[in-house]
This record gives sequence, structure tokens and C-alpha cells, in this order.
Amino acid sequence: MEAAFWRQRWADNQIGFHEAEPHPLLREHWSRLGLAVGSRVFVPLCGKSRDLPWLRAQGHAIVGNELAEIAVRDFFREHELATTQTRVGEFEVFSSPGYELLCGDYFALTSAAVGSFAAIYDRAALIALPPAMRRDYAAKLSQLAASGTRMLLITVDYDLSVLTPPPFAVSADEVAEHYRAAWDIEDCGRRDALVKGLPGTEQVFVLTRH
Repeated sequence: MEAAFWRQRWADNQIGFHEAEPHPLLREHWSRLGLAVGSRVFVPLCGKSRDLPWLRAQGHAIVGNELAEIAVRDFFREHELATTQTRVGEFEVFSSPGYELLCGDYFALTSAAVGSFAAIYDRAALIALPPAMRRDYAAKLSQLAASGTRMLLITVDYDLSVLTPPPFAVSADEVAEHYRAAWDIEDCGRRDALVKGLPGTEQVFVLTRH
């Protein structure tokens, strides 16, 4: 899953992973994080997700990262938000009150570029990546997150014999493998769900950085 793959998916509008409404498991479980109003929330590989304005409506400031510039521009255009654009290191940063979206390679992120944040929301980042990249993704996230950072993580699982990723199936055991060294992990359960139109499950975790 090289950068060119995802940029082409956005260019061709092959974005079945983009949901028309805020994710129901986000609405159901976000309060578990116990965040104060005004807390800054990091959303990696955010696309133009409808989850972003939902989080903003809860009183949070959003910092997102997205590889495809077309997704970032579409987000602000679709929500009729005026933006300013600046350059921070390797990233083009699109800003509007309450939003700061860093356009560029997630793996090049630094703490200086992202800034501090109280929480992370990951619905479509970990499951978008193949196994080797998932290890590196989780290591980078642990590096960026300060002690006490909270994360809501949603993954999917399904029968690997009938569905071709992405999204990739990520089990609870794999979540533990990637995060247990640096995070406390609470398994908040799972529910039946369609994954690319086929039966599967969605799983919810709340993590706290040591």
C-alpha cells in the first residue's frame, strides 16, 4: 500500500471506506475517553471523514493527517470552511477554526509538526495498512503520544477466504501485539457488521498511553 495507491484511489473516487455519516461506534463509545471540552484530538489518515465535524461538535480541536490532498481540499469544500494554507516541514497544513489538517506522509510526522493532543481517534487508519506497515504505524503513534493520551480504536475482522483487503482484518490479539508495551488496552466489545458488503465484525478498544 504505497502512497501512490491511496492517491490514485482518491483520484478515481474509489473511496468505499468513506462513510456518509459519523460512525455509530464513535458516537456510542467516545464518552469513555472522558475528555474535557477543548481537548485536542489527533485523527491519523483522516480522509474527509464525517467523524471530524462530529468530534468538532463535541467541543474538540481537530488535528488530522491525510496523504491525499484531494481529500483534504474536499473536506473543507464540502463543509464550506474557509482555510489558510502553510508549510510545516514536509507537510502542507490546511487550517480553519477548530481544524488543522496536515497533508503528507504519516510516517514523516514529528511531534513538532503535530503538536500536543489529548486523544486519538482511529477508525480507518490501522485497518488500511498491510501487516508490516501496521507495526510501523503503531510504533509511530506511540512515539507521538504523550503519557496519559487516550485512544478510541475501531478495527474490523472477517473471513479472509472471502474478502480481499483493504480494509485489513485486525484481531484483538494483533492490537495487543502492537500496543501492549506502551498502552493499557480495554476491549470494549464487538458487533456484527458488513465489511465491503460481507458479514464480519467491528471491534472497539480504548487505550491509554503509559
